[in-house]
Amino acid sequence: MHLLLDPANLLLTVLSLGLLVLKLWALVDCATRPAAAFEIHGKLTKQNWLIILAVTVLLAVLFPQVLNLFSIVGTVAAIVYLVDVRPAVSGSSSPWG
Repeated sequence: MHLLLDPANLLLTVLSLGLLVLKLWALVDCATRPAAAFEIHGKLTKQNWLIILAVTVLLAVLFPQVLNLFSIVGTVAAIVYLVDVRPAVSGSSSPWG
């Protein structure tokens, strides 16, 4: 019980959940975009991005530790999608809009 109240464990748990939410956001956003937009803008296909992002979410659920290779690679993939691919396929210049 004391492990749950430890500030370091609490911080890592909150960080893990935040990164999982980021990966889920990228996956759901990718699923809602039209497939043709990916090809028009010269990005990987929608199917490829869905596979990549689904694997990152699955690995985040199976291996929730923040500081492991799966988490780092998955986080980078989600960030690349949100910052580079999402603005292109949504027609927006901002990754948030």
